[in-house]
Formats: sequence, structure tokens, C-alpha cells
Amino acid sequence: MNDRRPKLIGWGYEGDEISESERQMVMSRVGERFGGDFEIRRAPREDAIPLHAPHISLPADLAAFASSELRERLLHTYGKSFPDYARQFQGDFRNAPDIVAYARSEDDIAAVYDYAARSNVAVIPFGGGTSVCGGVEPAVGSGFNGTISLDLTRLDKVLEVDRTTRAARIQGGIRVPAMEAQLKPHGLTLRHFPQSMDLATLGGMIATRSGGHFATLYTHIDDLVESLRTVTPCGVLESRRLPGSGAGPSPDRLLIGSEGALGVITEAWMRLQARPTFRAGTAVLFDDVFAAAEAVRIISQAGLYPANVRLLDPREALNSGLGDGRQSVVVLAFENADHPVDASMGRALAITREFGGRFDEQSASSGSGHRSGAAEAWRNAFIRMPHYKKTLIEMGIITDTFETAITWERFPAFYEAILAATEAACLAATAHKGSVSCRFTHCYPDGPAPYFSFQARGRHGALGEQWREIKSRALDAVIEHGGTVTHHHAVGRDHMPWYRRQRAELFGAALQAVKDRLDPQGILNPGVLVPARG
Repeated sequence: MNDRRPKLIGWGYEGDEISESERQMVMSRVGERFGGDFEIRRAPREDAIPLHAPHISLPADLAAFASSELRERLLHTYGKSFPDYARQFQGDFRNAPDIVAYARSEDDIAAVYDYAARSNVAVIPFGGGTSVCGGVEPAVGSGFNGTISLDLTRLDKVLEVDRTTRAARIQGGIRVPAMEAQLKPHGLTLRHFPQSMDLATLGGMIATRSGGHFATLYTHIDDLVESLRTVTPCGVLESRRLPGSGAGPSPDRLLIGSEGALGVITEAWMRLQARPTFRAGTAVLFDDVFAAAEAVRIISQAGLYPANVRLLDPREALNSGLGDGRQSVVVLAFENADHPVDASMGRALAITREFGGRFDEQSASSGSGHRSGAAEAWRNAFIRMPHYKKTLIEMGIITDTFETAITWERFPAFYEAILAATEAACLAATAHKGSVSCRFTHCYPDGPAPYFSFQARGRHGALGEQWREIKSRALDAVIEHGGTVTHHHAVGRDHMPWYRRQRAELFGAALQAVKDRLDPQGILNPGVLVPARG
């Protein structure tokens, strides 16, 4: 078990701070974008945060693995979204759980359910705590006597490895780095690396339908699940381990994306890959963002399956330290464990050239581009980005992202509409011009997953309200123009209004019926996916 403790406020683990040079870089870029003279406000010290006494007492049958200790309750109040940080900076922990239970086994989970059912207590499953959509906050209304945050991170083992099939049975609470370390001696890897991977757990990724770093073919965690074992308040659901089945609706698909509202994923058989040994990568520059998008479309439809094919529009490229803000960048990479990837890279680069793309011929042909130049600069910026959010909030900068998906023929109009709507929302909410950019995180033969980032100069004391106005207007535009409210960030509580607009009403009723059968008292993550009772 990892003994490092996640930070209370900020990304990563205790002691993992950004360097002074990184801090100065962030402040300099923000100053160039929004002007100087920022009021700096620091997050409150832990001992200065007021917290209500628990509404319920720690029961004797949970005492061996649960706690009502102050820091545990603070740590399990929020995820890592901008509004989470904004309320943390204000010292607002009003929805802190009353008890935090660290389940060590399925029996512990069942004990929590039993206590919660007889005591009218809500249970919030908690994995890596990286939710950016209000998925782990115990905001359950007044219909419960209290709340328990059910932390799964002590279910942290790779239990069994099948090298013939290239699969492993893995506990749901294991964090990604620990899982990869346990798989490495077998020469295998899950190869699913979301930006949150340092903290993310396997069960959390499955429950939120996460998207990994690799942009084509195996993108969502769905593609890698062979079977699941889930503990619900009404018993255990376990699917057969099979490469595929046509026997009715898939039970796994019912639980993948269920966000802790139907049960807790305790184990999963996961499809693995051999660790890659052949790699090539480079970055391609374009003067026209739509020409770049067309190149990416052709690559995505050519059956080449690059590990990475990400389009960064000019402003996104500039924010990542690439270019001068006038050119778009396509980050392109291939990898394989069985054979060289030169032919695939060559064909992809030929396609980019047809649409006006320019690249360093020498680095692309040598295969060194995936660890040098613009491609490496983007990779480093991508990994470090979450660490900078705390500094930005100290400066009063509203910063967030939202991702969606759209078919190729609608992308140009969609891109321009969402940029315009978000820019207008930033101005309306803050009276300052904001900065909005876009990149592709994933690409499919039928369309991309555009990922929009926005920054605006906000006002301390009102950052949460200003953020909500911007995000709401942006998501209104996403739904109006045919996109999805989320491609891989899940629904949580923050996205519920738009999720309900996106899904068919009859499907919502069917999902409620499933909830009523598996969780008849509605104790699991109330308000997520379906409305909380009352």
C-alpha cells in the first residue's frame, strides 16, 4: 500500500510541490495574458479550517477500519475540480463526510452497507479522489442522517496474472502506478494512462469510463475490461470472463460508468498488452487548424492506429509552450511491442504533408521525436498542468476544461460555436476577456474528442459563482450543437443538468429502475446519474 498521502488542497502528494521556476513561469504567462497587479490569496492552513462535528457516531462494527478524524474527513470532502478548489480556499467544508471507512475486503463493504441501510446514512465510494465533476463530494441533501466516504485504496493488489491470454485479475482500489509496478515483472501493462494516473484507481477509472492518454484504438477503459466483480447493497454481481459475448445486454456495460451509484467494483479482469519496444513520434505544424483536422481525420480513418494523434489549436499550442500562437500542432506517435512502426509513421506523415503539414524530417525518420522537440514539450506540459491550478487560483484566475465529442462533418462549425460561446461567457461572468483553446484528446474514424480549456480573470470571493456561469453557458452550447456533455470526465453532480438533457427520458427511467433494484434505499452516491430521493 502506498504510504504517501494525497495533498489536502492541490494536486499530487504531500511534499510534491511545483518549483519556484515553474511558479514564476505560470505567473509570468498569466501576467502577459491578463495584465499584472494580482491579489494573491493563499489556501487556509489545515488547523484554521472550521469543521462541524460528525452528525453520527462511529459504530463499533466499523471501528476497526473507519475513522471520524479531522484530516480524514477534510481529505474526503472534495475531488479536484475548480469549484472544489475555490471552496477549499474559502475554508468551506460544510459537506465533509461524518465517517471515512477504508475497506479492506468485501466483508467491510457489506458492513458499511448494512450500517448505512439501518441508520439512513449515505455512502460515497471514493477511489483516487480525482473527480473533476463533483463525483465524490458528500453533497446528498437533507434526507440522510449522515454520510460515509468509503475509501477503496486498501484493495490494492494484482491478484492473478494470465500471461497466455494477457490478462490479470486486479483489485479495484489499486492506484495506476502501483498496478503498473506489479505488472512490470510479467512484461505486461494495462497501457491506460489518464492525466490523473498518479492518483487514479482502477475501480475509479472503470466507474467513470475514463479515457487514457493513448488517442486511438484502445481509448476508453471499456475496451480493456474483460469481466467485473461488483458489490451492491443487494449482493454481488460478477460477470463471466470472456473475450466477447452476444448473450443479451452486457452486465459489465451496466457497471462501467456507473460512478458508484449502483455498487462498488472490487475486482476486474483486465486485458493487458506487452510493453512496447518500438516507438516513433514527432510534431507537425499547420497554418490552418481545419487543414490539420482534416489530416487527423484521414489518419484516423486509415487504420494506422497511432498511439497519439492530438491536434492543438494555435492558442492551445502557445499555452503548451509550442510556437507563437499562429500555428496549430499535431502531436503524432506510434508504438508497438512486436514490430517496427516506421511504415505507419511514414504513411501518417505523408498524409499530413498532403494537408500542408511541416515537420522535422530527421527526428521523424530517426524515431527520436517522441522524446525530443515539440512532442516532448507538449508531453511535459500535459503531465505538469494539474500541478499549476493551485497557483492560478491563488492569483484569482478561473481555469477549467471540458471535453466532448462530435462527428467529423460537424466539427468545424462546432469548434467555432463553442469557442465563441465560451469566450462570450468569460466576458459576461467576469467583465474581462478570457482565453479559450482546444485540443483533440482522442480520435475515432467517425469523429474527434475536442477538449476545451478556458481561463479568465476572476474575483476572489466569487470565483465559484463566476466559474459556474462560464461552465454552464459553455455546456449549454455543447448540447445545443450536438456534442456530448462529457467524453471521459464522467457526470458526477456538476454535469447532471446537461446529462439529463442529453439522454433519452425513457433511458433515464430505466436507469432509475436499475438503481431501485440494486440500491433500494438509495444510499449509494445519491444525486449521481439519477436524482437523490426526496
